[in-house]
Amino acid sequence: MPTLQPIVSARGIVNRFGSQVVHDGADFDVHEGEVFGIVGGSGSGKSVLLRTLLGLRRPDQGTVSIEGREITSMGDQELRDVKRRYGVTFQHGALFTSLTVAGNVSLPVFEAMELSQQTVTSLVDLRLRMVGLPLDSAAKFPAQLSGGMVKRVALARALALDPKLLFLDEPTAGLDPIAAAAFDELLLYLRQALGLTVVMVTHDLDTLVRTCDRVGVLVDGKVIVDTLQGIVANDHPWIRQYFHGERGRTALREKEAVRGS
Repeated sequence: MPTLQPIVSARGIVNRFGSQVVHDGADFDVHEGEVFGIVGGSGSGKSVLLRTLLGLRRPDQGTVSIEGREITSMGDQELRDVKRRYGVTFQHGALFTSLTVAGNVSLPVFEAMELSQQTVTSLVDLRLRMVGLPLDSAAKFPAQLSGGMVKRVALARALALDPKLLFLDEPTAGLDPIAAAAFDELLLYLRQALGLTVVMVTHDLDTLVRTCDRVGVLVDGKVIVDTLQGIVANDHPWIRQYFHGERGRTALREKEAVRGS
């Protein structure tokens, strides 16, 4: 059988800041339809790697391809075209505080295409329903929203142009356990309903265990990739410390309990 082309492919990624080498030949692929989690210790370069995947930073060496198109050597216009094909949320939502929820969600639509206000309003309503927000939230400003609602508005905006690829930066950071679990369930539902491929940077063990099909661990400037089960069995010291501590054992036990119920 032919090998399916990965949706995202990173090859030989090197990122440096002066004499500090953050990534030293990082390689991994993300396959269609999976939730791929990226995790690593403080200073391992998770955010730098995400910016590299998004085309916001050109690596010092190596290449990134999205849907078979190598983006690291693209010009600005061609790169803008690629960026319209994926959605992204940032750690703190990155909503424009001067815009309403409707204004935030509709912004990518107005930038990308010419549609009537009525059509855009209908699209905003659809996206808000999709992420579980009431329609009356459309007129609110970010300062009037809870942390969980901000995350959902950011997700609605990321889905505005109907992408099949979604990048999430710490999507449950700052949420209480109940809100975080609800967001995880929403993500899995949307992955199934919309046929999404998700690349997620997270430090949240519960989210990692609940949602990810495979995990890429940033250690020693490289990326170790495996299924969650395979990563847990890896004997790298940082991996063992992260996954076999009290929080890791609890999250894994809860996953097994859900699987066995």
